[in-house]
Amino acid sequence: MLQVARLAPKLLGDSAESVAAFLLSLLNDDGGFGGRDGTSDLYYTVFGLEGLLALQCNLPVDQSADYLRTFGDGSELDFVHLTCLARCWAALPPPYREEAPRAALLGRLEDFRSADGGFEAEPAASYGTVYGCFLALGAYQDLRAEMPHAERMLECVQSLRAADGSYSNQRDSPVGQTPATAAAATLLRNLGQPVDASVADWLLARCHEQGGFVAVPDAPLPDLLSTATALHALTGQHRELAAIQEPCLDFIDTLWSSRGGFFGHWEDDTLDCEYTYYGLLALGHLSF
Repeated sequence: MLQVARLAPKLLGDSAESVAAFLLSLLNDDGGFGGRDGTSDLYYTVFGLEGLLALQCNLPVDQSADYLRTFGDGSELDFVHLTCLARCWAALPPPYREEAPRAALLGRLEDFRSADGGFEAEPAASYGTVYGCFLALGAYQDLRAEMPHAERMLECVQSLRAADGSYSNQRDSPVGQTPATAAAATLLRNLGQPVDASVADWLLARCHEQGGFVAVPDAPLPDLLSTATALHALTGQHRELAAIQEPCLDFIDTLWSSRGGFFGHWEDDTLDCEYTYYGLLALGHLSF
């Protein structure tokens, strides 16, 4: 994802400096990046750091490392923030990266392994979710470790295929969601598994007539998360994007702010580093 997001400046041109300035404006004194309420949060810090990396800007390395050290071995973190801690350490250059408490983080990840072999935000859950599996695999990669029993996680992901051929975060769902389907396709590809061609067909059908992708088939408005993740999955499946390139670029342009950030959708009125990163990822895929 980061490699593709690095292509965004080809389309942004001089505006790339505005995006970098916006991201840096969200950096707090404690070294974390602020969320929508301005408070530093590991989740938003992931997108702040990776956004700056995508724009090939210097990271606030010392500040960020100080912030990450406050979380110690991650023993007090929930699943999502645990994976974010792993990702943030991985974003820093060596030797900072070597400070990551790898053994402790890897041990904690397995606390969130579900009974069906997947991963879920609640410990000891019966069933995993695509989202949980996606975060877990990313964390193992960030910590440079092989995921144990990856085949069981794959079984969990396949059990989450919806009746319409897409993927959902709930078992036995009649209809899937675009982000979950994109995540499942990306997971399968990363683990060397084939992805049914109908999955890409389903994703392409979620492209809104005015550009962008909707989260579910009956959603009235496209959003930037669905757009970025769908484009990423479609590119991974080597699908041609030429027919939707211009409408999607127009859609992304409607979400651009002169402050340098991107809104999440047409009814959003708050800028943050998460959706700004999704803007960079989407632009990267559309720059080919």
